[in-house]
Amino acid sequence: MTSETPEPAGESTTPYEQFGGEAFFEGLVHGFYERVARDPILRPMYPDEDLSAAERRLRMFLMQYWGGPQTYSEERGHPRLRMRHMDFSIDSVARDRWLSLMHDAVADMDMAPEAESQLWMYLVSAAFAMQNVPDDPIGQPLPTTQT
Repeated sequence: MTSETPEPAGESTTPYEQFGGEAFFEGLVHGFYERVARDPILRPMYPDEDLSAAERRLRMFLMQYWGGPQTYSEERGHPRLRMRHMDFSIDSVARDRWLSLMHDAVADMDMAPEAESQLWMYLVSAAFAMQNVPDDPIGQPLPTTQT
């Protein structure tokens, strides 16, 4: 199909396209990292003074995940998200702060409710999957012990 040919009625598009393509993900991830830059909980997790490399990686990952270009895998291989985050102590406080900042970035994007819900369900699931410091039964992170 050429770019001049209209898409046939009923043919599905990817969420990447439905959300707004690269411009959408640039706006979302940039808005998120603007918040991270000022955040006392998440900012210390980023060793680089400049957050642009982290911003680019998240943007490429999300674009690929939702059906966009495969640049993330071409440059970095399989995402292996949990493994890539194991060097960082991610407890429920950090997880919830990540979600809070991402929630605000998503809200800034003024998405259609169905698309926003689809994106948000994924982001919540991913945030919980990245937590690597368990909570105790009342929901607080367990203290770490030095051996």
